[in-house]
Amino acid sequence: MSRVVGSRAVHLWSLHEDVVVEEDATGQGLVLRSRFGTEQISRPDPLVREALRRMELGPVLLANVVPRASAAAEDATESAAAEDATDDATDDASDGATEGAYLVLLPVLDRLSHLIVRTLSWEDLRGPLLSVVSTSKDAPFAPVTLSARRLIRLIGDVSLTLEKAGFALARGTSPHRVQLHRPEAVWVVGLLAWPATPSHASSVLPLPPEVTQAVLSYLAAAGMTEDCGEPVPHG
Repeated sequence: MSRVVGSRAVHLWSLHEDVVVEEDATGQGLVLRSRFGTEQISRPDPLVREALRRMELGPVLLANVVPRASAAAEDATESAAAEDATDDATDDASDGATEGAYLVLLPVLDRLSHLIVRTLSWEDLRGPLLSVVSTSKDAPFAPVTLSARRLIRLIGDVSLTLEKAGFALARGTSPHRVQLHRPEAVWVVGLLAWPATPSHASSVLPLPPEVTQAVLSYLAAAGMTEDCGEPVPHG
């Protein structure tokens, strides 16, 4: 297997297939219905409305979510930029808008974490690597930063099941389930049958190091791995 280079990890968000997003009785709020019950959002920001609309359709990159309500303002900004702004200024404005979008979206999405599927993909255009799905209403999820030189491995009671869409990882005490969509994700999981460091995994797998580390990060955040300490020096 030859190593793939020049690709980066892509972090996508979507709603569970059973989630339905509706207007509330006042027309000013949103109601989300799912197997976990009902969630209400009063007077959501237009950005939140647009994000949930897109997430109901499938996985999205949050940085690409633009509220329809701000279209006119964006058109005005673009016209002004065409007249007298530099490319650098435009880039700075775009970065600021993205940061502002996260500040608006993340508190709401954190509250709805049990309704959200987190999908890891990458830029080779061959589809997602894995998805993390909540199995409990109390299921916060945030990818973690792992030490490159500490050993990790799969926890002993993690089960690996073959399904129609690929393999799935589950653990009795974890509120998450991990669906492995592609062989590359299975390669990473296979290494974790024994203790390995993220640094070692990145060096031996024919994947961009960023992608390998992202897979490990998602597995750890889903409660599928355990820390095994520092490697023991030989000699």
